[in-house]
Amino acid sequence: MLVVLFSALLHVGWNVLVRTSGDKVFSTLAVVLGAGLLALPLLAALPLPAIDSQPYVLASGVLHLVYFSLVALSYRHAELSVAYPIMRGAAPALAAIAALLFLGETTTTLGWLGVALISLGALSLAVAAWRISPMHAGGLVFALGNAGVIAAYTVVDGQGARLSGNALSYTGWTFVLTAILLLLTTRLMRGQQLWGALRPMWRTAVLGGAGTLGAYSMVLWAMGHAPIAAVAALRESSIVFAAIIGVVFLRERLGHARLAAIAMVCVGAVCIKLS
Repeated sequence: MLVVLFSALLHVGWNVLVRTSGDKVFSTLAVVLGAGLLALPLLAALPLPAIDSQPYVLASGVLHLVYFSLVALSYRHAELSVAYPIMRGAAPALAAIAALLFLGETTTTLGWLGVALISLGALSLAVAAWRISPMHAGGLVFALGNAGVIAAYTVVDGQGARLSGNALSYTGWTFVLTAILLLLTTRLMRGQQLWGALRPMWRTAVLGGAGTLGAYSMVLWAMGHAPIAAVAALRESSIVFAAIIGVVFLRERLGHARLAAIAMVCVGAVCIKLS
């Protein structure tokens, strides 16, 4: 539980870097490239993922390409405290249902209650934040679409990491593949702007890359020791960190409704711990 909570804090950290940057597309690319480059020396000392997990690496790379693209688009149109809970809020319930349908994995009644509370709390937080700071309709579409992508890669990577024999190796190869795909995609979209825009973003690449690589490695390790639905839900406690950071550092407002939503997430995390 502590590993997943620390992972959640790292995760929201790199999202803050993207949200506060001038160009969301290039800052997202910098984070992913940083993660891929940091993974390379680790992979030299790690075994290859087991052959049964390699199709999952390929599927995950494509899904993460879509995910990071939608992250950039979502933050173009909405504040962190609005877009982040929408993207993350629906994902745990969707991941739990997918894990049940495709992997036959379930959890206790208390665990399901925790998943439901965290999902409802995250979505309630987004609604409360939206009332204070409405976002463009496009931002809502991108954020909701990304919730489905998050659920998909959560189930794919949960199973892939279990089959790989080494969660860190699986994570590293996933980020290397994602970095290559996102770099090629951005090069096609932005052309000659790419290299000039990336040069001053080395701090974002180092800090954000370390954050996302570390956060996801911890999550996949946890999925090897606990049900996917529980880990996916507990990870979304990151929306509490996002709300706090949004208020303290980004001067976003926090009302009674958002405090109630945060409390719901915390209760859900306790339910998962006790399940």
